[in-house]
Amino acid sequence: MLIRYLAFLVVVVMLITGCASSPSGELEANKDLIRSFTAATNTGDWEAFDELLTENFCRHSQATPDVQVNSREEFKALQQSFQTTMPDQKITLEMLVAEGDKVAVYATYSGTMTGPMGEFPATGKSISSKFMGIFRIEDGQIAELWVEWDNLTMLGQLGLFPPSASESE
Repeated sequence: MLIRYLAFLVVVVMLITGCASSPSGELEANKDLIRSFTAATNTGDWEAFDELLTENFCRHSQATPDVQVNSREEFKALQQSFQTTMPDQKITLEMLVAEGDKVAVYATYSGTMTGPMGEFPATGKSISSKFMGIFRIEDGQIAELWVEWDNLTMLGQLGLFPPSASESE
């Protein structure tokens, strides 16, 4: 009886002091990691990605099928190119949902195109568009990202879609 009582006390003390890991605590930590990732992206703090992303971070996106990202350094370079195109880019998180090792986001991307985007010259126009992503967390870092958005909406807001008559001929 005394052993059961002592075991019960140990569990109670662990719960009260936070020594026992709880699934909800881990899920909140995963969401906080995504909030930190978003803050680093918004401020252009690429060095923060060294702590936030695994070295072999992988990004998947049908919205940019020709862009392959299979490392933290490749992702940093991609983000730097986005910042060149839209120096005032901002991600606003609307919703975060966590389950297991995944965090889903519904967010808004906004910015003004003052730099070139691939073959497109700067338009000076602003965009605000919703997107969704799913992050996979591994040992406290982001290991993978699946991200999708509506390219036609974004290109339309930038004045790049539909193509002008001279571009389509």
